[in-house]
Amino acid sequence: MDKVRYAIVGAGWISQEAFMPSVAQTDTAEMTAIVTGNSDVAAKLAEFYGIEHTCGYDGYDALLASDLIDAVYIALPNSMHADFAIRAMNAGKHAMVEKPLAITAAECEAMIAAANANNVYMMTAYRLHCEATTIELLERIRAGEIGEAKHFSSVFGFQTPETNHRLGREHWGGPLQDIGIYCLNAARNIFEDEPIEAQAVRVHGNGDKRFSEVEGSIAVTLRFPRDRLAQFTVSFEIGDIDSFHVLGSEGVIEVEKSYDFRTTPEISIVKGGKKQRLPVQDSDQFGGQLAYFTDCILTNTPPSSDGGEGMADVIAMHAIEKAAETGQAQPISAPAPDKRPGTDNKRIIPRTDRRLVF
Repeated sequence: MDKVRYAIVGAGWISQEAFMPSVAQTDTAEMTAIVTGNSDVAAKLAEFYGIEHTCGYDGYDALLASDLIDAVYIALPNSMHADFAIRAMNAGKHAMVEKPLAITAAECEAMIAAANANNVYMMTAYRLHCEATTIELLERIRAGEIGEAKHFSSVFGFQTPETNHRLGREHWGGPLQDIGIYCLNAARNIFEDEPIEAQAVRVHGNGDKRFSEVEGSIAVTLRFPRDRLAQFTVSFEIGDIDSFHVLGSEGVIEVEKSYDFRTTPEISIVKGGKKQRLPVQDSDQFGGQLAYFTDCILTNTPPSSDGGEGMADVIAMHAIEKAAETGQAQPISAPAPDKRPGTDNKRIIPRTDRRLVF
């Protein structure tokens, strides 16, 4: 196999804006099918990208039974991830699944079991695990450049339109699941540990009709082993902000543009009264994660951002939700993943302006 053939499952904004344009930037992946409920959009995307096969969701199983694809990229609402991923893996196809991996730990476990039973790979789409500047940050922290990392703090937010499906409880929507997962995952990998306790407070926008089913903002405190803390606030009702700080025993790391795929993180180290800006390697983040997962498939190497990594975040988010509902601290018990992202994950893929977005 020279190239891995992907089906795009869910042709919404993130597929159109980010994933589909990145495929041609790699040398080892190609798109051979689109699965979506909008046949008009599918036809136009297929023509634009030269994709021969399209089908609705009712044709998904027939596609999986064919020899037209080797893997799927699943960018559906959260509540649909498990079903579509398990069906793909039971048909012998590899699966890259957008985050959060699923809506319950039980679903995550079923997905992991399906991958193992069918000898295929499943990767949770943590694109920053393959982003060069983020990997550089993690390696410097691991090398002790700011001493021991003691505290993580982050704010991530923007104004969300009322038409966004992430404002619905049906699909386990909300700012925690949509963007808080970035902060949570960053803290877990910076500390190289799992949180053991969660506290949280949420608000619903002071009558804003967008937040009748999910919170508008949520503030979270996580306790980690060895008396380390992570705190973050995420919001669908504020102006754009996207940053985090890592406070160490000997210095501080400041990160701006930390999570948005359209930009490259800007990282500075403050130590001994001096501030040093790290060099930047710009890259298409979706192309990077695609190249990494494709390499895993071609070389028969399990991805580090696997089902266990995705499940750890799902377990922690449910504890955070319960803490917000009850007003009481909640214990977290999640197994640590087998591997953390490192230099083997890093891929540099050029950006492109060629895309079709509806």
